[in-house]
Amino acid sequence: MGDVASSKKKSASIEVRVFGQTDVGQVREHNEDNFLIADLTRKTRSFDPTTTHTLGRSGAVFGVCDGMGGAAAGEVASQLAVDIIYDRLSQAKAPRGREELARRLVKAVQDAGVRIFGEARADRSRRGMGTTSTMATLIDDRLFLAQVGDSRAYLQRDGELTQITRDQSLVNQLIEAGQLTEEEAETFEHNNIILQALGTSEVVQVDLTYVDLRLDDTLLICSDGLSGMVRSEDICGVLTELEDPVEACAKLIALANEAGGHDNVTVVIVRFEGGGLQEISPEDPAVSYQKYSFSGSDGEVREEDTSPPERAEFRDTTKLPRRGESQPPESGATSPASSGDGPALLAKAAPVSGSEDSVAVPLAGWPPRTVGAIIMAGVTLIIVMGFYLLR
Repeated sequence: MGDVASSKKKSASIEVRVFGQTDVGQVREHNEDNFLIADLTRKTRSFDPTTTHTLGRSGAVFGVCDGMGGAAAGEVASQLAVDIIYDRLSQAKAPRGREELARRLVKAVQDAGVRIFGEARADRSRRGMGTTSTMATLIDDRLFLAQVGDSRAYLQRDGELTQITRDQSLVNQLIEAGQLTEEEAETFEHNNIILQALGTSEVVQVDLTYVDLRLDDTLLICSDGLSGMVRSEDICGVLTELEDPVEACAKLIALANEAGGHDNVTVVIVRFEGGGLQEISPEDPAVSYQKYSFSGSDGEVREEDTSPPERAEFRDTTKLPRRGESQPPESGATSPASSGDGPALLAKAAPVSGSEDSVAVPLAGWPPRTVGAIIMAGVTLIIVMGFYLLR
């Protein structure tokens, strides 16, 4: 009788196959990316990529952080982020439910931001450092994602690849507002500006989203070293062709390097299997960006679908390198960090020929949409003034 119960329990489990890989690329001297793959039940930061692993009571966490700040500061920021997020999630007991797990994830990301901000203020050599953070965690068939910056998470289901996070960047704000087309975005002058990063201010607005998994779904988390160099249809083709996460990671990194490798490239791929996941059904809603809201005073969980307009659902915001740009000197590339006295610009590492590094625009923890609106108004004002001055 016990064997039957054990067999049923095992058949209802969620199995994962996961692998992560990072590469310095073809141009950068340092790798400022980091990734996190952790079994929170066994409290280990590794998975054997050759076997499947059963999801335990405390779940698992997967993520990518893309550091910025020049010299070694970006590497320090991204390493601090993955270490702190892992420590916060692994030290706690198994969550009592989905919502507790989601709250822990948001708090862990926020704690990482506070710590990085403090380190940047305390050490002059690290001023200006920060990092993006795209983290995913689960204890059952609901996957939560916490987003800060412009690294990305995609979900592939039934041969289709969908971006399930939103880039917190100026170019994305302009596209969603209808002020910039996808084609214009590829050569947009300010496509290196991001609206948030961990470490650029004490307060960050963590964008918490979710997706309900189905059997054979595949999660891809990556830095913009991949998404900015390889088009989404090519990424989807690799995930379809290569079932092994190890082979798929290696192929995607190779494609990014073949396209120029202008930035560090980091990829984490997770395949979801097991009897604990429902099979795909025609009644299932389409995979999309879905905002998650915590329970209200009435105890009900509010899940809000805030998908962008239909015109933006299939956009490919691949940032192609621009020609004719000279390479600035390595030294002095880092802008001063925000000291809390006002906004500041923050560059990742020294820009390289044909590629610009992301710039974070921290405004004391203001929501990214508000920051984007301010920047858009400024750009519009400059254009209008230029028009009248040249008349």
